[in-house]
Amino acid sequence: MVFPARSSTKRKPFGGPISTEPRINDRIRVPEVRLVGPNGEQVGIVSIGDALKLAQESDLDLVEVAATARPPVCKLMDYGKFKYESAMKAREARRNQAHTIIKEIKLRPKIDPHDYETKKGHVVRFLKAGDKVKVTIMFRGREQSRPELGFRLLQRLAEDVTELGFVESQPKQDGRNMIMVIGPHKKKAEAKAERAAARAQRGDSPVDLADEATEQAEASASVE
Repeated sequence: MVFPARSSTKRKPFGGPISTEPRINDRIRVPEVRLVGPNGEQVGIVSIGDALKLAQESDLDLVEVAATARPPVCKLMDYGKFKYESAMKAREARRNQAHTIIKEIKLRPKIDPHDYETKKGHVVRFLKAGDKVKVTIMFRGREQSRPELGFRLLQRLAEDVTELGFVESQPKQDGRNMIMVIGPHKKKAEAKAERAAARAQRGDSPVDLADEATEQAEASASVE
């Protein structure tokens, strides 16, 4: 007996995607709810019919805010306005979200005074922007037998920028290199807000997408 071949078509899962939206108005299908007024006042436990009637009379929506409570908690509100304000707050939070970035500066133990000032300027700029700075001293040849030179240089740099940052990770030897991490006193978000305020005071236009992309590209670059 020859059996028919099984179909290779996969069965689709039952039901649609789970909605994260709260139930509103006539989608709330319970006999009674604990009702909260538009200003947060406690109305009490009322029938769903009375709650919907109050919502209609107030030209508001009945929104289920605690579905697992017994009875469920519902609030009278302008749901469209609530969704819009929530979306704007989430957008603003994403814009102000600050990611900690570690910049790197590389020095030689016997660095020229002019080069030192240039590298220190980079560290100052990074710390003012709220970024951490990884300072690497590179030893070559016989310099490896004089680790104290690198240690003193790192100490000098830390003292020169003490108003802007602090030593987060003490100097330590890592193969041919000596590494120290300096953290900023100001948080990234604070530094970003200060720069925005300064631009607004000067009347500059907001940073466009191209500038943002440039800043992100520079964030991952080390300064040799």
